[in-house]
Amino acid sequence: MTKRSLYDLYMDAAVAVREHDAACTTCSPERRCAPGRRLYGDLVRLEDDYLAQQKIRRT
Repeated sequence: MTKRSLYDLYMDAAVAVREHDAACTTCSPERRCAPGRRLYGDLVRLEDDYLAQQKIRRT
């Protein structure tokens, strides 16, 4: 089994947030339910990690 890249994890997190937002009746851009907050938090963390990795690769 191959290790998934940080980019793949980041994109999967983005899909999970979009799917949750489309299905959740309580989430909005201003407020998120507990699972929505967790998914969005994961996305933000992975995005930050990915962008930091890109910055290092470019230097």
